[in-house]
Amino acid sequence: MKSAIYPGSFDPLTFGHMDIIRRSADIFDELIVSVLNNKEKTPLFSVEERVKILKEATRDLPNVKVESFSGLLIEYAKSKNIHVAIRGLRAITDFEYELQIAQTNHKLSGGRLDTMFLTTSLEYAYLSSSSVKEIASFNGDISQCVPDFVIPLIYEKFGIRRE
Repeated sequence: MKSAIYPGSFDPLTFGHMDIIRRSADIFDELIVSVLNNKEKTPLFSVEERVKILKEATRDLPNVKVESFSGLLIEYAKSKNIHVAIRGLRAITDFEYELQIAQTNHKLSGGRLDTMFLTTSLEYAYLSSSSVKEIASFNGDISQCVPDFVIPLIYEKFGIRRE
C-alpha cells in the first residue's frame, strides 16, 4: 500500500488545502493529513479543532485519515513507516522555502523521506490561511476561500456575528 503524509497547520483549512488533499488522495492508497502542533505559533484554532474540521471536510474521502503530530516530520513519518510527504506550491516563493525543507528532511531521514510537490490549481493560487484570517478579521467575505461549514467558525473566533 502506497501511503503519504500531508503535513500542515491548516489554520484555517482552505479550498487550496482541499485541492491538494483531493488530488493526493487520488494518487495514494492512503493519505494521512497531519495537523502540526507548532508551539512557536499562536493559531486561530486549537489542534483539536483543526483535526475536527479536517475530518468533517474529508469525510467523503475513505482513504484519508486525519491526525495531529508535534516535533519533527521525519520522526512522525518514521513512526508511521511512510516515506512520502506532500507539499502544495502556489508560487515560486513557496518552492524556494519548501525545497530547503524537503532537502533537509531527506538528509536528516537518511534518504527515507521524499517530498512530492503538487502545484495548487490556478483558481486557488492566491489563497493562504493568513489572508483568510486577515479578511475575516475585518468582517470580509471568505466564502470563496473556505468550505461553508468553516465560515461561521472563523468569524466566531474574531467575535463577529454574520447573518
